[in-house]
Amino acid sequence: MIERLTTEAIALLKQLIETQSFSSEEDQTALLIEDWFKTQKIPFNRNQNNIWATNKYFDESKPTLLLNSHHDTVKPNNGYTKDPLKAIVEDGKLYGLGSNDAGGCLVSLIATFTYYYNKKNLNYNLVIVASAEEESSGPNGLNSMLSIIPNIDVAIVGEPTLMNLAIAEKGLVVFDAKVKGTAGHAAHPNEDNSIYNTIEVLKWFKDYEFTKKSPTLGDVKMTVTQINAGKQHNAIPSEVDLVIDVRVNDKYTNEQIAEILKRKSPCTSIIPRSLRLNSSSIPINHELVEAGVELDRETYGSPTLSDQAVLSCPSLKLGPGDSTRSHTADEFIYLAEIEEGIDIYIKLLEKVL
Repeated sequence: MIERLTTEAIALLKQLIETQSFSSEEDQTALLIEDWFKTQKIPFNRNQNNIWATNKYFDESKPTLLLNSHHDTVKPNNGYTKDPLKAIVEDGKLYGLGSNDAGGCLVSLIATFTYYYNKKNLNYNLVIVASAEEESSGPNGLNSMLSIIPNIDVAIVGEPTLMNLAIAEKGLVVFDAKVKGTAGHAAHPNEDNSIYNTIEVLKWFKDYEFTKKSPTLGDVKMTVTQINAGKQHNAIPSEVDLVIDVRVNDKYTNEQIAEILKRKSPCTSIIPRSLRLNSSSIPINHELVEAGVELDRETYGSPTLSDQAVLSCPSLKLGPGDSTRSHTADEFIYLAEIEEGIDIYIKLLEKVL
């Protein structure tokens, strides 16, 4: 059965690659995922472009394990030399947009859910969500499903980790900030030039260190990523706009980071766009982690954001593929990685189910 499911999962991934599914445009890949469940005779539900299902013998008295990955993609960059919407197999690699992030994870989890769907007397209920809008952190993705699906006690989020165990993940807060000055003509003296005022502000952001360090996620990482000011060469602007990207470890809440920057930063104003993308983790002694360690998988903390950020329960990021290939030109995943992914997912769940 595992061999058949693996073959069918790879075939599904090829179909997904060849079907455009940019964030918020996943309606056609949702249909392909629907077809999988119809073919496997598994009842499913659809909410916008999110497809979800529960195991056959779902029991409300048992805890529930979520299996989740996404079927939306970013838009291809200009560096592609191959057709990003064509599934091409060369030298054991499956090329195509979304093959690595996160199509390989998604089809591997779908195959794993299908393997366990009919099994009785499981210790956990299973819920699978093939979600939309992960790449854009949109409003109609996994976050919109949490009030619809059964209450979740623990989750496996499928993202490329080389099938190692990401037991923690940094959160994200993006800030819009302003540095004020006095507007004036470039020909006249001005001791309050907002652009010059920004020099010391940028140095503060470059040098500031949050004191709490995480054993798994390291330091909070704060980076100024955008600067915008001025409209013409002979006019000194009254303000400079900054965008600051803050990757938050599990020693702070997003609210605490916002409070610290509002209190300490030298900006005239600094406002978070959202506080909902929190850091996430799972205890090192959780049975899912222990099961993975028994399978010789390494544990680590992940600097990249995923749909874990919208979950309040313990969550483990785990999947075939390599995160460093995500969003790159000529994205690919090894077919052997998908085979290994399905095998390890099944073996991991076998130890806890």
